Amino acid sequence: MSAQAHTGGCLCGAVRYAAAGAPRWIANCHCASCRRATGAPLTTYAGFAAERFAWTAAEPVRFASSPGVSRSFCGRCGSPLTYEGARWPGEVHVLIGSMDRPQDFAPQGDAFVEERLPWLAPREGSQG
Repeated sequence: MSAQAHTGGCLCGAVRYAAAGAPRWIANCHCASCRRATGAPLTTYAGFAAERFAWTAAEPVRFASSPGVSRSFCGRCGSPLTYEGARWPGEVHVLIGSMDRPQDFAPQGDAFVEERLPWLAPREGSQG
């Protein structure tokens, strides 16, 4: 890992990881599968090259959530951590909520917006 490593892990601290360098992209995912996997109305991921990602403490548990998709989570506390899919070979998608500094990873776009919950739609005149 380089000096510019981004670190994170699960709620209980058993599973830890580091990702080196800048992510390839950062996006919100609105798909129903991610909602069910995380229990959140949307999930924000940062996509890192697999060779720039490493588990630094206990390995997570993996779950094949659908054909060609593997999700990782802590076997102790259940925190969801990553997504890897055959559609994006060589990438590890890290849930930014599991990162030590999630504030550094602002989303640049949205995926599966057709599955967005209707109450998440931006409202005219809304402010952050």
